[in-house]
Amino acid sequence: MSARHRPGHFVIVRVVENGERIPLTIADSDREAGTITLVVQVVGATTERLCSLEAGEAVLDVVGPLGRPTEIERFGHVVLVGGGVGTAVIYPQAAGLKAHGNRVSAVIGGRSKPYVIMEDALRAICDAVYPCTDDGSHGFHGFVTVKLGELIDDPADPVDAVLTAGPVPMMRAVANVTREKKIRTIASLNPIMVDGTGMCGGCRVMVGGQMKFACVDGPEFDAHQVDFGELADRLTAYRGHEKALWERLRGEAKDHRCNLAEAEKALKS
Repeated sequence: MSARHRPGHFVIVRVVENGERIPLTIADSDREAGTITLVVQVVGATTERLCSLEAGEAVLDVVGPLGRPTEIERFGHVVLVGGGVGTAVIYPQAAGLKAHGNRVSAVIGGRSKPYVIMEDALRAICDAVYPCTDDGSHGFHGFVTVKLGELIDDPADPVDAVLTAGPVPMMRAVANVTREKKIRTIASLNPIMVDGTGMCGGCRVMVGGQMKFACVDGPEFDAHQVDFGELADRLTAYRGHEKALWERLRGEAKDHRCNLAEAEKALKS
């Protein structure tokens, strides 16, 4: 798996039998060690199970690498925009783009300093890194789109391409910033996925008025052509079910049928 990894690839992970399958971007790989690096934030039952594993424990299965790799070429000045764990997506892209002779800038954001990740790793690769926080606790005080706009408006260093990964509202805002300037902009999409082959149809997205399957046609698409509204609706379709499962796992369900001991047992199962 590590030997075939390219920027943009992802894997689908299942932690326990009959558990949810979740797509996770490969943030890094070590071909000699045969390992891959995944960056995971706890946002629900499956990610909590995954992050509760101790060193030496195992997940049930990992499938990949999946998806089409990032189209790496010499653009000129490329700005990578990552929000939260989306920064894990732009990290291998930065290395690939830099190796092809590009000037690479990274704009990375989070609501506060703890949510701005991989800053030092990106500084080791990129020509410039601009951390941003919503609350001003670290770096630039404001959204990544504001900093991106400043870079675009700098006539001394024109921006030739933008790649972005993160929350849907952020990627949509990035596309809106670059659309008027007609700057090539690629977004790494994160729809619900199940099998990674396109057969289930769960990852379908509308791009340029056509239906695409993110797991096989993507996950990267022209951000100016993506229907972000439809994507946002699809991502929230199962939010109620996900919340109920997470509450049950954590012993917080309203019916109180689960207790702490049962929750701990579920985490270790």
